[in-house]
Amino acid sequence: MTSRTALVTGASAGLGVEFARLLAQDGYDLVLTARNQDRLQRLADELQQEHGVRAQVFARDLSQPGAAPALVEALDQAGLTIDILINNAGFGFSGKYHENPAEQEFALLQVNVVALAQLTRLLLPGMVARGWGRVLNVASTAAFQPGPHMAGYFASKAYVLSLSEALAYELKDTDVRVTVLCPGPTQTEFTERAGIKESLLFKLSVQSAEKVAAIGYQAMLKGEAVVISGLHNWALAQTIRVAPRGVVRALASWLVK
Repeated sequence: MTSRTALVTGASAGLGVEFARLLAQDGYDLVLTARNQDRLQRLADELQQEHGVRAQVFARDLSQPGAAPALVEALDQAGLTIDILINNAGFGFSGKYHENPAEQEFALLQVNVVALAQLTRLLLPGMVARGWGRVLNVASTAAFQPGPHMAGYFASKAYVLSLSEALAYELKDTDVRVTVLCPGPTQTEFTERAGIKESLLFKLSVQSAEKVAAIGYQAMLKGEAVVISGLHNWALAQTIRVAPRGVVRALASWLVK
């Protein structure tokens, strides 16, 4: 058992639930955050009963400006030290950028980019000062190319990938590691919210949330910088790097529509 504590964002469903279960199995105390208080509390109760860990719920809407710094302040006031940060919260949706509701595009950036960056920046110094820490940022294979019809989402994941790789290098001489997980299509509630359940992308190959979370979790513990879940997703990411950009844009559009 360990006395270390992990913060999981987006912990009410999908990958967030699976990350929380993996952490609890290994004896980590938990701080769970998402918008849905009831879901979070049910998960916290389950993990405390099954694994004897301490699981606390801080329901927050990270799409609201200032929510992430306020969460860190609440953790400080509660005397909680975060040793592992899993930035899993995020969402996407389809449509043409200039036609999508502006407030929806801005909320996406707030969750996928701003809140992730704020939590990482605010919690990293403590990890470095204590001499140990792990950060797992959930990006996507979308990070490797532009995504017509999901432009904001693809761009947000490119930010997550770039930031995480840079931080991994900056911290290479410490025992604090930053890992970025790049899943392909995954069986979660994301597809319903994004409106792409019937897209070709999700008909070709889909992984379970349990499998993807396990891949990311093990990579985080090992301190790997980048992990792409699944051989086919890895091959696609490598192909994209050498393919003509025009072809990449057209392919991404075709898969998402």
